[in-house]
Amino acid sequence: MEEKKVTYQTIDEYIALFPTEIQEIMENLRRVIKEAAPEATEKISWQMPTFFLQGNLVHFAAFKRHIGFYAGENGVAHFLDELSEYKNSKGAIQFPIDKPLPYELVKRIVMFRVTENMSLAEEKKAKKIKKSE
Repeated sequence: MEEKKVTYQTIDEYIALFPTEIQEIMENLRRVIKEAAPEATEKISWQMPTFFLQGNLVHFAAFKRHIGFYAGENGVAHFLDELSEYKNSKGAIQFPIDKPLPYELVKRIVMFRVTENMSLAEEKKAKKIKKSE
């Protein structure tokens, strides 16, 4: 028998799937991301809340024991020293649900990613202009 997959189209719908205390954490995380990247748009990508600005900026998702925060390989590598107390991998960070999220660090990671995405977009634009000359 095939299990019916839960689908959602917006971050609001995604967050609504979780218990109140997890919703609060995700709403706070969402607010911090919006403050750090006010020009970014929201969408669902890879079945996760995603912020998009000249490409995917960051994603997040709730799990049983942690909030997964996906800042890309460079977003994690650049802050590796500050992330030492959290389980992390190439592009992902796990923030335990039972501990306060480091919102100030999240803000700085998002701002780093904004700068990175904007620089990449400018480089791409310059290459395209140069190619058309």
